[in-house]
Amino acid sequence: MSLHGSKIAKIIMGPGQDLLARTGSMIAYEGLIDFNPNPPQLGQMARSWATGEGVPLMTATGQGELYLADYGKEVVVVQLAGEGLSVNGKNILAFDATLQWNIERVRGVSMLSGMGMFNVVVRGHGWVALTSKGTPVVLDTREAPTYVDTDALVGFTDGLQIQPKRTARFGGLIGRGSGESFQLGFSGQGFVMVQPSEDARPAFSVRG
Repeated sequence: MSLHGSKIAKIIMGPGQDLLARTGSMIAYEGLIDFNPNPPQLGQMARSWATGEGVPLMTATGQGELYLADYGKEVVVVQLAGEGLSVNGKNILAFDATLQWNIERVRGVSMLSGMGMFNVVVRGHGWVALTSKGTPVVLDTREAPTYVDTDALVGFTDGLQIQPKRTARFGGLIGRGSGESFQLGFSGQGFVMVQPSEDARPAFSVRG
């Protein structure tokens, strides 16, 4: 998996190297590649209905070169080496079928809002392609505690320490979205990815 420009993911397909991709994201391919709807397991489907974080996926199999995109969004390719990645479902473009994935609650958010925020967590060894509305910022959480407006959050390394923060005085001035008075703080070994354009939805609503 690699980038073809900044807005297209290029995947070299081979026998036994199946891919899960966002439904409708295929823009071109060379070779013999088949696409089939891939409904999640029943447990994941039930959680998708409950959380709104369901990701419409298709399975790509075969041999050749596959090109994926999502309405001109920027694409980021990440290789996992045993760790996990927690991602907003809207930012999932594709990932290796050998990776494990589930829908999980982001810790700490309900402490502030009384509501939950759910992400898709992908774990294992393999490749993941994410999308971002504009060129994202990747912040190294090892350097200093990192605070993010939740509406701009794309994803983060699973296992980071998460500390919710509420801004009491200047909630109307901080940040760009409707969730200005709430941030999530991250620390530990990993990174946080933030996009310059926020989701058009109320802060701390069920994500999907």
